[in-house]
Amino acid sequence: MFLPLIEARDETRPSANVVVVCEHASNHFPEAFGTLGLGEDARRAHVAWDPGALGVARAMAAELNADLVAGSVSRLIYDCNRPPEAPSACPDRSERFEIPGNCTLSETDKAARVAAVYTPFRKALATLMQARGQGVLVTVHSFTPVYQGAPRDCEIGILHDRDSRLADALLSEWPGDAPWHASRNEPYGPGDGVTHTLVEHGIARGWPNVMLEIRNDLIASEATQSQAGRFLARRIALAMPALNGGDRYA
Repeated sequence: MFLPLIEARDETRPSANVVVVCEHASNHFPEAFGTLGLGEDARRAHVAWDPGALGVARAMAAELNADLVAGSVSRLIYDCNRPPEAPSACPDRSERFEIPGNCTLSETDKAARVAAVYTPFRKALATLMQARGQGVLVTVHSFTPVYQGAPRDCEIGILHDRDSRLADALLSEWPGDAPWHASRNEPYGPGDGVTHTLVEHGIARGWPNVMLEIRNDLIASEATQSQAGRFLARRIALAMPALNGGDRYA
């Protein structure tokens, strides 16, 4: 069993009751699973994790005095932002990389990964949110500036599923002089299957929720990760008062 990283908020300080999640924080390949037949370059590439995302998530959590839950193994072992039935939970190919160790997985193999990685992550996040009672859920990801040979102009994506409350509040108050441009449901959206955590944990509990996607060339250093995290934390804090206006989803 591979437990997620959990960094709890400081109970001696005021908190807005935000839970920050970073599902693809790590490119760790546990010995139990080997390297999946991948070389070091592939294991360090964005297909194996979200470079820079954990640094941003930690900076956000520190600024907001929020709880942080982060994945502890590569998303190629198991993608904790996917349900067990999704083919992309244990992908056999990601962009230009074939994942040999995932090409011949049996149902027993997949179930073992669910039990070892996904179930502990899901339970830990659910338990934490249940203990907090009510709050806001923010998930943090990064994406590659070039995908399948095509450059991406999007800098920060503000993603949501059918609950758009927090995304709407963020976008409506996004400053014109912000260092980064924000786009709704870019470079992915619900149709791409990327909102599992939002639906499973946020919408199911009635928590306002949002997924933040940051282009990884913009957060390549500790300094830029900290800058982005603090900026996004302030945007979340400023958006939260608008969430009391009632539900905007069915």
